[in-house]
Amino acid sequence: MKIGNIEISKLASLAPMAGITDRAFREICSQFGVAYFTSEMVSVKGLIYNSTKTFSLINHGGLERPFALQLFGSDPKDFSHAVKLIENDLPDIIDINMGCPATKIVRENSGSALMKNPELCGEIVRSVKDACFLPVTVKIRAGWDTINAPEVAKICQQAGASAITVHGRTKVQAYSGYSSLEVIKEVKKAVSIPVIGNGDIASATAGKTMLEETQCDLVAVGRGAIGNPWIFSQINDPDSDKTVSEEEKSRIICMHLEKLCTYKGESVGIKEFRKHMSSYLKGVHNAAELRRKVFCAETKSQLLEICFSLKNQN
Repeated sequence: MKIGNIEISKLASLAPMAGITDRAFREICSQFGVAYFTSEMVSVKGLIYNSTKTFSLINHGGLERPFALQLFGSDPKDFSHAVKLIENDLPDIIDINMGCPATKIVRENSGSALMKNPELCGEIVRSVKDACFLPVTVKIRAGWDTINAPEVAKICQQAGASAITVHGRTKVQAYSGYSSLEVIKEVKKAVSIPVIGNGDIASATAGKTMLEETQCDLVAVGRGAIGNPWIFSQINDPDSDKTVSEEEKSRIICMHLEKLCTYKGESVGIKEFRKHMSSYLKGVHNAAELRRKVFCAETKSQLLEICFSLKNQN
């Protein structure tokens, strides 16, 4: 499939997650066949107001290709302004967030709040298309409290979107219940551009089921990749050996820690690593004791010692 003029050859992309899909994690996932990468959510107002923290979120390296920068906001003029501000650091794709259910996002009429105003969704897409030459994609939910994803998807396509990612829950559902495959299927029927399915992909089997039942072109893996970057290679080749050795797990965990400390400094890197390590340890022998040691560790060397010890786990 293609997003605009960009060829996508694999089956699973990395979905954006605030505080998770930073450069370190994206580079870890790059080793396992990610179709393309998306940044953490970036505020258009943060870019306009020249926020150092906001601009730090757009940093990426050569391992993350193709790379989509995900923007959120509510004013088409702000989107246009923000895109022009980053013209010297443009990614491969601009993605627009119309799906985040977080309270602090929707109370500013951003994220999934936009699903209540389909015409505004189209205006935002058009403003970004007019401001840059890049493919523009959109991330939506099933709807706000009722399902209108097919309608919003059609409006976004008409405004110039090159692909649509659909999470099969409404905003009101947040992350409860299940992501509806039927909603994703209906969006696929409604548009002629590529459709990317999202929600509840925690295994290669779940990814395969979504691809087959919805006929979507790609799946976007979010929470299922935390502590489990191997999921991308497993989705791309579901017939391969799904077993991940403790030695391999130890290698990746150590690399992840090193990258976090390199990009964010040891103090911040250690703090952010803890949430990842908790997920990496799922299913590991003596996980509770190892988690306790991780949260007590104060230096990178102490954490590396714990990571190396995983090689000897039974």
